[in-house]
Amino acid sequence: MNDFIDSLVAQGYLRTPEIISSFRRIHRRDFISSALFGEADIDTPLPIGHGQTISQPLTVAFMLELLQPRAGQKILDVGSGSGWTTALLADIVGPGGKVYAMERISELKEFGQANVKKYSFPTVEFFCRDGHDGLPSAAPFDRILVSAAAYEIPPALTEQLKLGGRLVIPTEEHDIRLIVRKKSGGYQEHAYPGFIFVPLVED
Repeated sequence: MNDFIDSLVAQGYLRTPEIISSFRRIHRRDFISSALFGEADIDTPLPIGHGQTISQPLTVAFMLELLQPRAGQKILDVGSGSGWTTALLADIVGPGGKVYAMERISELKEFGQANVKKYSFPTVEFFCRDGHDGLPSAAPFDRILVSAAAYEIPPALTEQLKLGGRLVIPTEEHDIRLIVRKKSGGYQEHAYPGFIFVPLVED
């Protein structure tokens, strides 16, 4: 995996030292079934059951660079699936931060939670619920990451951002959106085309 990470750095997909370090510490093979270990270092989505996938490393790198997580932040991870992005985020925010992982499919929530436990992060909490509503009880968040495509941007997620906060979310328009809640009020949105995700499960 280190050779592949070096390639992502050389191509400019990974740029931030903290994100690069977490990619090296949190191993993708810990978040897939043993039958797929031989494909852990391949830059492609892999099935994790229930019609869901663990995203390809390049895509995860791209999304985290847009998100720009920082030590000490409070982050909501929607569609946590295998738990890989949850663990990457927990590693980045460190002991002073907090990551709330949300997965609608109960079996995947249990799968992801068990995977993250391999790293003994005390700052992660899992929930099995619809991510469209966010997590009002823990809001507002510094960062929100969504790893499944939404038909439209859920208003609850943008509303649960702190001022200056960032939301990164794929849409069914085959893009990834970066939404920044401006400190002066309102939102700024950027679209990055060329990405296909499984749909965001809704109740």
